Amino acid sequence: MSDASKTIVLEARGITKRFPGVLANDRVDLTLHKGEILALLGENGAGKSTLMNMLYGLYHPDEGEIWIKGEKVALKNPRDAIDRGIGMVHQHFQLVPVMTVAENVMLGSEVTRGAGYLDVREAERQVRKLSQQYGLEVDPTAVVEDLPVGTQQRVEIIKALYRHADVLILDEPTAVLTPQEAQELFRIMRDLTNQGVSIIFITHKLKEVLAVSDRIGVLRAGQYVGTADPKTATEASLAEMMVGRKVILQVEKAPAQPGEAVLQVKSLYVKDDRGQTAVAGIDLTVHAGEILGIAGVQGNGQRELVEALTGIRPIEEGQVTIAGQDSTHFTPRKNTELGVAHIPEDREKHGLVMAYSLADNMVLNNYYQKPYASGIVMHNDAIYAHGVQLVEQFDVRTPSVMTPASNLSGGNKQKVIVAREFSRPTKLLIAAQPTRGIDVGSIEFIHKQIVAQRDEGVAVLLVSAELDEVLGLADRVAVMFDGRIVKTLPITEATRERVGLLMAGSEA
Repeated sequence: MSDASKTIVLEARGITKRFPGVLANDRVDLTLHKGEILALLGENGAGKSTLMNMLYGLYHPDEGEIWIKGEKVALKNPRDAIDRGIGMVHQHFQLVPVMTVAENVMLGSEVTRGAGYLDVREAERQVRKLSQQYGLEVDPTAVVEDLPVGTQQRVEIIKALYRHADVLILDEPTAVLTPQEAQELFRIMRDLTNQGVSIIFITHKLKEVLAVSDRIGVLRAGQYVGTADPKTATEASLAEMMVGRKVILQVEKAPAQPGEAVLQVKSLYVKDDRGQTAVAGIDLTVHAGEILGIAGVQGNGQRELVEALTGIRPIEEGQVTIAGQDSTHFTPRKNTELGVAHIPEDREKHGLVMAYSLADNMVLNNYYQKPYASGIVMHNDAIYAHGVQLVEQFDVRTPSVMTPASNLSGGNKQKVIVAREFSRPTKLLIAAQPTRGIDVGSIEFIHKQIVAQRDEGVAVLLVSAELDEVLGLADRVAVMFDGRIVKTLPITEATRERVGLLMAGSEA
């Protein structure tokens, strides 16, 4: 952002928002200048998404004012925000999978011709024009469900620009992107700001904040606690501002003491949802007391591997042995009873029942067992007491254990899953993307819990798209490419450069 470009395009003044039992935003002041990237940091539950939802008209402030381009406004709904040039790209994309790019872009702002007929060709022409203008390469005729995640995100950005947005709110935009896609997004963001667009960038990834932002704002416990300059800030200083204490960014752990083999996988073949081979003849072994990390660019069969090992997805060929038992065709319940704990990649789809209370979610695996049930009779007092104990033990921030899981922030949802999975006897922990989209304080906590499981003799299979996480936690690293394990390295030989080459399909 040039010094000459200091025009304030969006301002929040004294914004306060309350929910039952929660003060989400407490007199927050925020300014955004023309052509700047303002990164907004904060722990899960700090109030970032609540504030952004008010700037986009989804929520209404209890106190305070919103100013857009020098005018005080009352945003009744997102349409009001869109009409005033504000666009929002949500963490979970708002696209219709079976429709084309052009159809998605014009949905709600349809182009018509003649007697009210949809003019899809004109929409395609406008999408091509926006793609070329802002460096967003997208085929307007492509069906959205056939596009990779990074391209779907471009569609969301084009959708906002199509509605003449000159302020973009990007909520956790890199949470589901590969490192390469994230770098491409940063290029796009810079191109947008060079053409006068202003961006609020919400993320938990401190390296990204320092790399791409012009200014950094920090929320903590609903309050705006300060602004930082990316030229002088460090990851450690930003983490301390977010959490209110020093945060250990490097995982501290003693060398592994591997024991007997707990998980053995031989010649495993698994198909994806389209019937194509996603896991192609994998062999791997995980021992008690060690962490085997699977590194790889997302989409190389990691999801299908995890779902097959946990019983969610059928196995086409091969054998899986857990704790000496052939579990190749076990159901998820049988695997759980065998001592398998699972942190799923998609916490909302496979990890939680969003309408259930935290207490009920914390017994999803064993609700039918004593002391939580006798036959068909549920013992609600025991379930409640168990929930209270785990909320305290795992530092879940919630007004009550009877709060629905849907009301929690992403990091606290993740803590509920970790609490449930780590609170029963475990032989094998399968952790898929265990810290995706959560803040540094929660990441530090979950990493400590995973290492503690290893130190108690649990075999840990860690699958993460975050290379830093794999290199920080793992005792051995297996690199997955095109459905195969191309190399397994001891952590002492797993340099970032070598693993990166293997992830790209190159020999290293």
